[in-house]
Amino acid sequence: MNPDTAFLAADNDPNLASDALRENLIAMLRTIYDPEIPVNIYDLGLIYNIDIAPDGEVEIEMTLTAPACPVAGTFPATVEERLSEVPGVNGVHVELVWEPAWNMDSMSDEVKLELGLL
Repeated sequence: MNPDTAFLAADNDPNLASDALRENLIAMLRTIYDPEIPVNIYDLGLIYNIDIAPDGEVEIEMTLTAPACPVAGTFPATVEERLSEVPGVNGVHVELVWEPAWNMDSMSDEVKLELGLL
């Protein structure tokens, strides 16, 4: 679905609005790259949950590849800032979680292939 069309159609259907917003959030997440692995955080499997409230408030649960990751203190704010740019978003809160722990099985097969792990 074309994002422009999705937003137009979403004006009359809250479910379409939520679906379109989710697609656009995922598209933005795919532009944010892990600082140590040259892969976007969505396909790397770092995003565990995306909740969208009817008012456009977005809650994200994400993890990092390791608790000792040097960007653990700043990366969630970076993700919040970028997702706030998505039309229809009225606020973003990113919660950093450590369970379940991230592992290489969290990556998509495409990423595993790209990194030479398959």
